[in-house]
Amino acid sequence: MELADRLRHLLGPGFSRPGLGAVARVGQADCCGWRLEKLRFEGRDGEQVSASFLHPPDGHPPVPAVIYAHAHGNRYHMGCEELSEGRPALQGPYAPDLVRLGIAALCIEMPCFGARQQPGESARAKAALWRGETLWGQMLAEQIAGVDFLAAHPAIRPDGIGTLGFSMGSTLAFWLAALDSRVRACAAQCSLADLETLIGKGAHDGHGIYMTVPGVLPVARTGQIAGLIAPRALHVSVGLQDWSTPKAAFDVARQDLEVAFAKGGQLSLHVEPDTGHEETPAMRRAVLTFLSSELAG
Repeated sequence: MELADRLRHLLGPGFSRPGLGAVARVGQADCCGWRLEKLRFEGRDGEQVSASFLHPPDGHPPVPAVIYAHAHGNRYHMGCEELSEGRPALQGPYAPDLVRLGIAALCIEMPCFGARQQPGESARAKAALWRGETLWGQMLAEQIAGVDFLAAHPAIRPDGIGTLGFSMGSTLAFWLAALDSRVRACAAQCSLADLETLIGKGAHDGHGIYMTVPGVLPVARTGQIAGLIAPRALHVSVGLQDWSTPKAAFDVARQDLEVAFAKGGQLSLHVEPDTGHEETPAMRRAVLTFLSSELAG
């Protein structure tokens, strides 16, 4: 069995089921001359799932787009509005920068966040694990449904889809790109480190239970998972004072990535020795340069 198939199996049988159903537009605002639509998808078990969809006005030629995966940070009240409002750890919202690049974006509100805060993360994850499923698998299934939505939308170029995220969003971004070959490029910020090394350093408990995938460590290291993106394009930004990317754990992941991309593809790394768990101005510039080159270009 190929590595990607083994990972899909570990995510639980629910991962292969449709993550989201019908969608309706429930609101709209202007964002730098583009449309910022509020969408509502039909989720599993009747749950309503909000999303922010940034795209050009009618009559504009189709543009590339990213699945923008929002972060965690224990800010459960924050969800899909991160795209247009940002969060304290970011250098402002990404929506205006993406408009300037000519790149659309879809940000789906993940389980446990925003209007989906109840049931909470612990309750959702435990229920999923007891059923032989994973909350992480549900999150990724919903992100894949987002790729389906973008690929079918007339405003979007289906050959120009990427992923972008910070922290939890980073991990969602590179897992999604690893498992869905329609994703052309991935920008992952402040969360890409070898988990076994994190466990050895006692730093793993900083991650929420949402990310628990039973049996994943004997199957693949983090860098090997992200390495499935090759021969497509991957950008990684990290700070080595970040609890989630200590140097020893990042070095293992980096070595695995370099092995994977030695066979082809575009790997770019932006490493800041003195930065913690936050996006810096240099990181923002590096991400935008990458997206401009790999998607907008």
